[in-house]
Amino acid sequence: MAENGENQVSKHQEVGHKSLLQSDALYQYILETSVYPREPESMKELREVTAKHPWNLMTTSADEGQFLNMLLKLINAKNTMEIGVYTGYSLLATALAIPADGKILAMDINRENYEIGLPIIEKAGVSHKIDFREGPALPVLDQMVEDKKNHGTYDFIFVDADKDNYINYHKRIIELVKVGGLIGYDNTLWNGSVAAPADAPMRKYVRYYRDFVLELNKALAVDPRIEICMLPVGDGITLCRRIS
Repeated sequence: MAENGENQVSKHQEVGHKSLLQSDALYQYILETSVYPREPESMKELREVTAKHPWNLMTTSADEGQFLNMLLKLINAKNTMEIGVYTGYSLLATALAIPADGKILAMDINRENYEIGLPIIEKAGVSHKIDFREGPALPVLDQMVEDKKNHGTYDFIFVDADKDNYINYHKRIIELVKVGGLIGYDNTLWNGSVAAPADAPMRKYVRYYRDFVLELNKALAVDPRIEICMLPVGDGITLCRRIS
């Protein structure tokens, strides 16, 4: 019995931390029925390599990768940006979705993690679409916002980085995404903690960033420049369509 319990625990660690569905079995069903059978070989390889990394909890879930890939095709995205890259699973999903002459400005403070996935991205034949910049994103964004030529030039911007700066990112990238374009903020349900009482038991890092996520969610809900849709995919993703 204990062994079975241990299997359940490991299964939960494998898939449950990225899903807010009521049962891990249901999430596993989604993965095995519609996600894994259609996952490109390169994305599968990168997902499996990332799973061995000590910080693997930071990766985009496979169902969210599939969602982003289809979303980008639906909106015919060509010029995109990603803030927070890690090993590049969502970056690869994007690179595979946009056309051959599409571009992704990708920013992360850690090149070492990006280079874990880079050989796989290169093998997939899409590395030419990526302009990777190592370092904090805010100074780069400030520079871009200063030049009016950059305003309204991005079809899609995906943010999966330091939650305490999400509000600061939003202030800048709202100028850079085009009217009718999309911004995606990842982890906006933050392990379900956003709906938990303030005194509920939670891991230290979850508690620390929870208030920043709550602040972002409130700000997005009342921002007249965007339409929003909060989706329970992965750890929660909020899509913002710029309307003005």
